[in-house]
Amino acid sequence: MPESYPGLQSVEFWLNLRPQYRAVLFKILIILHTLGATVWTGGHLVLAVTVLPQAWKNRDPNPIHQFEEHFEGFGVAALLLQVITGLWLTGIYFPGWQTFWTLDSVVSRYVGIKLGLLVATLTLAIHARFFIIPNLTKETLNSLAIHILGVTTLAVLFVILGAGIRVGGFS
Repeated sequence: MPESYPGLQSVEFWLNLRPQYRAVLFKILIILHTLGATVWTGGHLVLAVTVLPQAWKNRDPNPIHQFEEHFEGFGVAALLLQVITGLWLTGIYFPGWQTFWTLDSVVSRYVGIKLGLLVATLTLAIHARFFIIPNLTKETLNSLAIHILGVTTLAVLFVILGAGIRVGGFS
């Protein structure tokens, strides 16, 4: 557990836990967050690198529909897990969030960027889910391809920034 981050021990919840339980809970949150990122990012990489090229080559949206049918629920659950654990971890690093908003540390800047990436991801995903996928045809495949590549790129950036938080930045 990163004891060096200011205010980490000041959260009442953390104070009520024995130190060994704090360390275990922190590690569990990191593991769950990483598992969610693995599913979300891995699923979108599979979609972008294997399913999309085949669909685009054949101008056939059915492979994408089939992938979405199987992945959507699992992928959204993984994203939700990341959001919950990410906010919880942010609350651990920045109790009360007051010191977070100053953006004066690598962790606060990276988390701030990740929150921006989340907004962009949700915007693209909601637009694709409600406006493109229901009307997906070979003519609208290009529009969905742009969304898929965008969400996949954002997912990879999430992973890079998450790793950066754990290693103290990349500068």
